Amino acid sequence: MNKTSRRKFIKNSTAVVTVAGLTAIFPKLYAAVGADRKIRIAAIGINGMGWSDLNALLKHPDVICTALCDVDNNVLQKRIKELEGRGIKAKGYTDYRDVLKSKDVDVVVIGTPDHWHCLQMIEACQAGKDVYVEKPLGNSIAECRAMVAAVEQNKSIVQVGQWQRSQQHFRDAVAFVHSGKLGKIRLVKAWAYQGWMKSIPVKPDAAVPAGVNYDMWLGPAKKQPFNPNRFHFDFRWYWDYAGGLMTDWGVHMLDYALLGMKASKPISIMASGGKFAYPQDAAQTPDTLTTVYEFEGFNIQWEHATGIDGGPYGKDHGVAFIGNNGTLVLNRNGWEIIPEKGRMEGVAFQRAVDDGLDLHAVNFIEAVKSRDSSVLNCPVKAGAEIAIFSQMGNIAYRTGKKIYWNPDTWSFSDAEADQLISAPYHNGYRLPKV
Repeated sequence: MNKTSRRKFIKNSTAVVTVAGLTAIFPKLYAAVGADRKIRIAAIGINGMGWSDLNALLKHPDVICTALCDVDNNVLQKRIKELEGRGIKAKGYTDYRDVLKSKDVDVVVIGTPDHWHCLQMIEACQAGKDVYVEKPLGNSIAECRAMVAAVEQNKSIVQVGQWQRSQQHFRDAVAFVHSGKLGKIRLVKAWAYQGWMKSIPVKPDAAVPAGVNYDMWLGPAKKQPFNPNRFHFDFRWYWDYAGGLMTDWGVHMLDYALLGMKASKPISIMASGGKFAYPQDAAQTPDTLTTVYEFEGFNIQWEHATGIDGGPYGKDHGVAFIGNNGTLVLNRNGWEIIPEKGRMEGVAFQRAVDDGLDLHAVNFIEAVKSRDSSVLNCPVKAGAEIAIFSQMGNIAYRTGKKIYWNPDTWSFSDAEADQLISAPYHNGYRLPKV
């Protein structure tokens, strides 16, 4: 999601949804809720999507916010004041471990950088909390496996923030793919062309900003001097903390490629790309990338590019299921069918009509109230599957090899690729053994 889209979510999150309106849309939920006490939520990491997620949850009448947490006290105090202006009093924390100890918190929202998701989600589950965790679920294949095991062991309700799974038009499009009307599907393309993302200029290291607990921000990441390029939003473009567009947008678009094809584990993965647009800038992850996943009888192809919006089919993001009879093109705005001449009827653009983030939040609360994880639209296993799939693309790119995955041994055919299955932990932190 780009900066503009995130700002729209934050702006829209202050809208009030009435109890009557929610009851009409989600009668099953309100039949189960009754007059139970409110669900007390804390948000950890509140500068971006963590804040948007919290506000989507706060639209639900059975939810209250009791705590906020951020390592940047400037952000923390700003958000506390924003909630106070809406009549909500939340206690502020700068250490997430204090939040997990609180008896006034039932649910934790994790909106921290990717390299923190695993530790915080597992510790939250072990503390008896339910969790709404931002995507990608984990920052490595090993982390994702540990996170799934922790949820199963602690019986926590965990929703991963892939909110498109809660939108009706995405479901309608996948149902059409499953109908067989497209004929044999030989190729699925998924892409994100991000014209808004320009070059990350090289900046010198600097003093840690006042009010920021930088050691806590780094957590398990490699110790190094503070640099503004690696902080807040732009952490995404550094391997120490995230996986670039492959895991930022890839988990969204490739998720629907897998759902449409009822697929999960590829036979092989190869990738080619680099810093073609901005070779001298400060980012580490590729600004241009093509990744090909081989399956039995079809391929899935990922493309991303920064600085330009001219993606396939004239769309800056999307998924295309290319069949013998026609092609279904899907993105956040809607879907359509482009027919092969004389083989099927086209379908005019079916526009999105709902708010995926709000629906995803309500779906999560339904599961929390009913203690039924089976109703979740993106449970931890689904989040792990697509995060691992996207990380495989990065591993292929970083090794420069065509790699083969063995689902029985959870390993690749290549020793160099196997070294990237786990993200290194530093500063005394360890990947939890679950």
